Amino acid sequence: MVVPVVLLAVLLGGGYVAGDVYDVVPGALTMRPERAADPPFPQPQLPEPAPLEVVADPADAEQPSTQDLASLRADLVADPVVGTAGVLVTDVLTGTDLDAADAEAGHVPASTTKLLTAAAAVAAAGADHRFTTSVVSGGEGEIILVGGGDLALAAGAGDPETIIGHAGLADLAQATADALAAAGTARVSVGLDLSYYAGPDMAPRWDEIDLAVGDAMHMAPLAIDIGRIEGARPRAIDPAGDAAAAFVDALVAAGITVEGEVAGASAPEGAVELASVTSAPLRDLVAYMLQHSENILSEGLGRLVAHEQGEEPSFDGAGTAIGDVLAGLGVDVEGLALADSTGLSSTNLISPRTLVGTLLEVASRPELGSVARGLPVGGLEGTLSTRLDETPAAGMVAAKTGTLRTVASLSGYVTTADGRLLAFAVLVGDVPTGNIAGARDAIDSWVTGVASCGC
Repeated sequence: MVVPVVLLAVLLGGGYVAGDVYDVVPGALTMRPERAADPPFPQPQLPEPAPLEVVADPADAEQPSTQDLASLRADLVADPVVGTAGVLVTDVLTGTDLDAADAEAGHVPASTTKLLTAAAAVAAAGADHRFTTSVVSGGEGEIILVGGGDLALAAGAGDPETIIGHAGLADLAQATADALAAAGTARVSVGLDLSYYAGPDMAPRWDEIDLAVGDAMHMAPLAIDIGRIEGARPRAIDPAGDAAAAFVDALVAAGITVEGEVAGASAPEGAVELASVTSAPLRDLVAYMLQHSENILSEGLGRLVAHEQGEEPSFDGAGTAIGDVLAGLGVDVEGLALADSTGLSSTNLISPRTLVGTLLEVASRPELGSVARGLPVGGLEGTLSTRLDETPAAGMVAAKTGTLRTVASLSGYVTTADGRLLAFAVLVGDVPTGNIAGARDAIDSWVTGVASCGC
């Protein structure tokens, strides 16, 4: 397997990658927006810096021994908090499996599901894709607000420098008001088209607890701030209704009289578009979703894959579409079962083989590079910011986490002490009640051992 140089710059030598992301060392990655060049500044006389030690040819770095990896796995499985375990470690450059246990069987994956969703979304729609929220003419005196999958709208003006709140409903309302005024219309009724989604608005085994803590939401194809409510843990009960209300308020503020209540509607085929706003690009939404393990965004990306594949834009359709896209990339999806696109449902089943196969395809395809770059870095970012810190794995692991009540998982890339890049998946299940933290610690000890490996 040939890995693009640009991706190796992201993944090979995790410490250098972390420095690149945080702008400590030169590189393409950054957490900061582009800015104009600073004016010239006097440069002090500094000693010539020593060159960075990098592997000229990554193939020169030695693979860890299969015996060492098997020993690390044995320690993981022997931990009393580990009920079941599926493990796979594969060399990225050669595609050679170095260690495996129950790697072909389906395991409950928790949020490592999001790794598949991210890869399928970027592969199906492209990293430049943007969700569009539009307003169309519904006929004489009627306009229709059409939800197009943007769940990160701002209630007011959008901010093009942000990911969440990139597009604003107030901007959409003002543009709509301008179009209506140009047509000589000052009074309208407003309809709401939610046909971009189909099927139930909650996935199997999503429950009231998930709603209460904000892990789940009644899904709809438009929402303000991913349904979050300031100062509250639960998300919006009616996210689409809240978005429509904000739009109407802004439309009235822009001088348009709105008659009656917002009602469900279907945009006529070939309807004239009056105005639209677009989300941040998919690459940025994917990065945010992976960094924060954002369930609602992940579900929205699953619906996008369904649309791109011609499947019903429902939980089931998204699961089918994700599997089809990955299979088309060459990933082994035997036994894959997705009841949702986020991993919150405990009915999902993914094998370590499918997770690692997805990682290998991400590593070999430059067009999927945004998925690799979006993974949290151990000890530094997102859901891994407080894990693996002060260990040899800090800055050496880029991976997606996963946690349910009895499940802990981790899947991504690790660079060994010898500089070898590996893809891995570890899925731990049947964790005794109250021992999830211990299961995560066991996984962290395992991946730290892999990162420390020098052969």
